[in-house]
Parts: sequence; structure tokens; C-alpha cells
Amino acid sequence: MNDAVALEDVMLALAMVGDLSMGQPIDQSRRTARLAQWLVQAGGGDQAQIDAARQVALLRWSGCTANADGFMRLLGDDVGGRRAMLAQTLDAAGQRAMLRTTPLAQVHCEIAGDIARTLALGVEVERGLRHIFECFDGSGRPLGLRHPDVPPVVYQVVLAGDLEILSRAHGLDAALEWIGVQGDRRYPAALVDLLSRHAADWLQALRTPEGVQPVEGAEVSLTLVGDVIDLKLPWLAGYSRQAASLVRDAARLWGLPEARIELLAKAALIHGLGRAAVPNRIWSTPGPLLDGDLEAVRLVPYWTHRACSQIGGLNEAGQLAAHAYERLDGSGYFRSLSGDALQAEHRLLSAALAWLALRGERPWRAAFSDEQAARVLLDEAEQGRFDPRACQAVISAAHGEQAPLAGKPGNGLLSERETQILQRISSGASNKEVARDLGISPSTVRTHVESVFRKLQCSTRAAATLKALTLGVI
Repeated sequence: MNDAVALEDVMLALAMVGDLSMGQPIDQSRRTARLAQWLVQAGGGDQAQIDAARQVALLRWSGCTANADGFMRLLGDDVGGRRAMLAQTLDAAGQRAMLRTTPLAQVHCEIAGDIARTLALGVEVERGLRHIFECFDGSGRPLGLRHPDVPPVVYQVVLAGDLEILSRAHGLDAALEWIGVQGDRRYPAALVDLLSRHAADWLQALRTPEGVQPVEGAEVSLTLVGDVIDLKLPWLAGYSRQAASLVRDAARLWGLPEARIELLAKAALIHGLGRAAVPNRIWSTPGPLLDGDLEAVRLVPYWTHRACSQIGGLNEAGQLAAHAYERLDGSGYFRSLSGDALQAEHRLLSAALAWLALRGERPWRAAFSDEQAARVLLDEAEQGRFDPRACQAVISAAHGEQAPLAGKPGNGLLSERETQILQRISSGASNKEVARDLGISPSTVRTHVESVFRKLQCSTRAAATLKALTLGVI
């Protein structure tokens, strides 16, 4: 199994997941990174500080899929609400709701910091991401740190991001006016003065495309990107990994060459990247969607394709991933391709994802049994939407994998009971729901959860889920 890609490609993919989740253009984090680098350089920073600013800017929103459900409950629309939050256009009710975001900031910062640690980006980058919402005057979240305890890279990246977003939303003059008021409140006044002297020139320079960054050195697992994508919806924890594993085995049964199999597995890991652009309200809607909501869902593979086409090492996998929801009869999306336009890899990926969706529990329905899922999938094939051979390969591969996956004991790090409980809370179940399912008391569940957090060195469920997936515990 080879899902390793260049570190730079993983950071860019995570940046685009974050941009879409925050309701931003997919180049927002990259533009902010360039501004932050120029700001550090203008202030006399060395190359290590310039590099740290770029990495923090790229990963600034990497924890935002983990608290998307919380923002949906708070603002009604996690994507649109956060877009308004960044543009300073929230209404009065939204501004009042923002006073209750400390727990969401804690989740975000813990996930982002853990991502930096997983990618071995260094202490300065990790600290910056763990404190990205802290402010100069102590009014930030989640810890209320104040200067000089806030890492300098936080000021540099947040100030650069404010300039990028507010100048697009309101124009340069209005952006600088708002930023000026934040001197010695959100960031140091001296840094604001430095930015203000160069802002117009730097924004003009952003119109010139950035030179291609050299992709060399360390490689990391692409599964991290899939895990972060899946955190957006509690009931999708581990979904991208499952898709990669299933489609890999199905492709071997089909007889595809090994190089194509590994490319297809990478496509499965990133197929849901564009999902970040769609509000959780839509994903959680039972039954048929309204036309406008359905159109947003149909654009998911478009956003996946658009993002991956800008990442050299993921371009080919992204091309495959963009076919995840096509159907043989042309009823799929986003291109509505049909027949011979869909190759073996496309047919296998769409069938594998359909199988996993049927077999997975959703907030509005129970999971289909093996027999029910197979019947639905094969009926769809008879009606011309799926390739029958691809469906048979997927069903056979799924049956071959179920026993060992179900018997995985937790790799020795967690007890069997702790693993059971973590699997359930990772899917969004509350302590009371887990207690009812397992026939134990809520206090016993709470004790096990605390033990899981202690062993995994986490303090939130989202962080525990991500770390457990990374370690192979669940």
C-alpha cells in the first residue's frame, strides 16, 4: 500500500479543504501565506520565520471541519456563517452567537496543532496553530492568552488574513480602517503600521501568480487529508480510509495494474474534498433535497477537481476522484458522463462509494444490511446506473474484508471496551446513547472516554477520532 505524497501537496490540499469550509475561494490560504511571508520579511524575519508563517497560513483552517457541526448548530449554516464571520458581516444574532464559540475554538486549535505535529512541521508552527485565535489584549480564544504569550506568527498570519479577506469584501480603504482599530487589541499596533505602508503594493503583487513551489523532500500519508475531510460530518469518521481500502481490493479482483490500483486508492481518499463547500445542514437533511441544495451537492466533485488540478502531485488522482458520482446512464454529476466515457476505475469508485453509503448508518436511517445493500446495488446495475462487474467486485471485496476489520482489537493501545466506545463517539453518539447501546451506565462511559483522552493525549472527541485513525486504533 503506497498512499504517500509530498508534504507540500498535503498542506495545499488541507489548505483548500479549509478554504472551502470557511466559505472562501480555494486560494485564500495561499494568498494569505504570501502576504504573511512578505510581512515577516519586511519586519526583518529570517528564513525559518518566513517558512513558519507560510505553513501556519496554509494550515490555519485545518481544524475547521472538526467543528463544522458545532457552527451549524450555532449559526444555522457552518459555511455561510463563517464566511460572514471572516468578512465582519454577521448580524446581531450571529455576533451574540459568536460569544459561545470557545469550545469550538478549542476543537479547532487542538486538531490543527495535532496536524502540525503529525506532519512534523516544528514547534513554532504547532504553537502558532494551537493559539491561532488568541489576541494581543487577551480577548481571544480558547485560553485568553495576551501579549507577549501569543506566538508572533499568530499576529503575522491573522493580520495577513484580515487584509486578504476584508480588502476583497469591502475594499482596501475600509479594510485598513478596520485593521487600524485592532492595533494593540487583535495584533500589535507596530505590525499594523508596517502592513499599512505596504498593503496596496502587496495586494497588487498578489495579482501575479505565485511561482511553482518545489516539491521535494519528505513524503507523508494522504490518509491524513481523507481523515480531515471526514471530520466535517461525525457519521463519516474513517469513511475515506474505508473507501480506499475497499476500492483497492475490488480493483485487484477486477485485475487492474497495481499502479492504477494505488492511484484509484488515492482518489478514494480525496474524493470528498469538495464536500467541505456544502453546509452541514444540507448533508443532514433527510429525504429529497430542494433544487438549490441538490445543486450544491452536485458541485462537490467539481470542487474536488478544481482543487486537485492546482496541486501537482494530486492532479491525476483528483481527475479520477471527480468521477466519483457519475453513473453509466448519465444521471450522475458533475459532468453527467455516461457509457464508454467512464473507464474501469470510474466504475469501481462509484460502486464502492455507493456500497459504503448504503452500509453506513446515517442520522435519518439505519445502515443497510449486507444483503440489502447488495440487492440495492445490483438493482441499480440492472437499471443501467452501475457496471454489474464493478458491483460484483465491490461486494466480493467487502465480504472478504469484513471479518478482520470487525475483529480489530485496538492495536493494544486501548482496551476492547474503550475501542468500542471510541468507535461510537467518533460517529457522533452521545455518552447516553453509547451507554444505552452497550448496556452500561453513562458514568461508566464517561470514565472510559476520559481514559481514552488520557491515553491518546487529547481533550476533544474530534482530536481523539483523528489520532485514533492515524494510529490505526479504530
